[in-house]
Amino acid sequence: MRFRLRTDHADGARYLAVDVTGKAILHDAFLNKGDAFTRSEREVLGLVGLLPDHVSTIDEQLQRIRYQYQTKTTQIGKNIYLNSLLDRNETLFYRFILDDLAGAVPIIYTPTIAAVCSHWSHNYRRADGLYITPRDRGRITEILRGRPAMQPPVIVVTDNERILGIGDQGAGGMGIPIGKLALYTVAAGIHPERCIPISIDVGTNNSELLADPLYLGYREPRLRGIEYEELIDEFVDAVLEVYPGALLQWEDFANVTSFRNLETHRKRITSFNDDIQGTAAMVVAGIMAASPLPVHEHRIVISGAGSAGYGIAHQIAYAMIGDGIDPADAWRRIFVLDSRGLLVSGRRDLKGIKANLASDPGNLAGWAIADDPPSLLDVVTNVHPTVLIGVSGQAGLFTRQVIEEMGRGCERPIIMPLSNPTSYAEVTPTNAIAWTEGRAVVATGSPFAPVDYGGRVYTIGQANNVFIFPGMGLGILSVGAREVTDGMFLEAAKALAGATAPDLISAGQLYPDIEDVRTVSRTVALAVAQQAISEGVADLVDDLEATIDAEMWYPEYLPIRPA
Repeated sequence: MRFRLRTDHADGARYLAVDVTGKAILHDAFLNKGDAFTRSEREVLGLVGLLPDHVSTIDEQLQRIRYQYQTKTTQIGKNIYLNSLLDRNETLFYRFILDDLAGAVPIIYTPTIAAVCSHWSHNYRRADGLYITPRDRGRITEILRGRPAMQPPVIVVTDNERILGIGDQGAGGMGIPIGKLALYTVAAGIHPERCIPISIDVGTNNSELLADPLYLGYREPRLRGIEYEELIDEFVDAVLEVYPGALLQWEDFANVTSFRNLETHRKRITSFNDDIQGTAAMVVAGIMAASPLPVHEHRIVISGAGSAGYGIAHQIAYAMIGDGIDPADAWRRIFVLDSRGLLVSGRRDLKGIKANLASDPGNLAGWAIADDPPSLLDVVTNVHPTVLIGVSGQAGLFTRQVIEEMGRGCERPIIMPLSNPTSYAEVTPTNAIAWTEGRAVVATGSPFAPVDYGGRVYTIGQANNVFIFPGMGLGILSVGAREVTDGMFLEAAKALAGATAPDLISAGQLYPDIEDVRTVSRTVALAVAQQAISEGVADLVDDLEATIDAEMWYPEYLPIRPA
């Protein structure tokens, strides 16, 4: 490591002992303080003459950053600026984000990250993370050894195929791991030196990217089949060897690969898929917060049968079964649709995960059905759902007729159009509230402004996984969990539901304010760690709260001395 955290025995003050000096320290994003290096630090670190004379405080630096940030007139311009700041001064970057979570998180992640990924090669400035391609077969361990990190690290990996709602982005998908890991640090205090973004670039079937002369990725059609699986297997083997104890988060893989990767490796390496499991826990938390009804008394309709829909359905069923009902009874209360209509056993086009989500035809007895298979309107009319969830990527799918029909069968409809980015939302909060005459509780995947209806202002909660996955990571690392279980995600959901203040719920907001994300992540981490210990996938810790607190890094400048 380039630095070690030490304590001065004379006064008990913490400081960083470093192995680099001069210009090298100014080019080290974690160690660099810019013009905030003190005069004594400038002397002993060989920085005299390399910086302007004035020694700035971090508050003065933040004031300068805010001035520069405000000159950027577009969201993607602001994102580029903040990533440039991250490249040169990590402490200042994270302090800036923490000072303006509501304004900055949508810039460093959804919804802006979609545009960042789609324009990645054109706006590329500096390498970050690791890129692994089929050319690297047989030497992935060597590649990982070239990226040292604090142990054990958090790794977010993608193969770039299903980026948000915009699909295959090739090498541009790297924006997702970078953004996710920034949120790990912002929301849960995971030290930035523990964070490793990785793109497994196996090619792309995006013809526009392949035809783009500026495209930076592996210029081949997307790798499939046994060769793809062998590359993933080698990658996991390499992680286990180079980073023992690492937490691996699978991110934005397509349905065809996401389930295979998770199920093949979840017992081998501490890992989870945020699209499948994190989103599901977020939804369960929202349902718990929105209604006094126990989860097993709800009737659930989910539009979207991909990885997110699958995860949501299974996590809701798991929560219902946890309430004490029979698994078959739980699944009779959950209905999942794809783009053709309701998934029903016997549909000839169903296979894989869709077949596992299909309803028993007996559950449709007595239904009045206009379409075959039953349409969303058919399902809503017959089921009278209390919860309607959209993870379809189909803008406007929840039509006025669908929402009004739901409102007729439910006094307080819970409506969650979760598709990202904003333009892909199944219904806007304004319409959902107006079409239910102000009775709907709405949560969205991307930020939406409050809605003024009937003289009342409805706050729209964002079902942002940032309230789940950073706390999961913090809890897992704090106790060294050897596996990530469904029970840990359920406890995370319960913790999040309990963290939403009653006055927010009364205003229609199902999730906490983003400004409270660090407190929420700590609460989630505590619940996750306790569950890991109770399930026997982690060892008992003497003082769990103190252990978690010790893991949470805060962006502040420490004194720096030569080692």
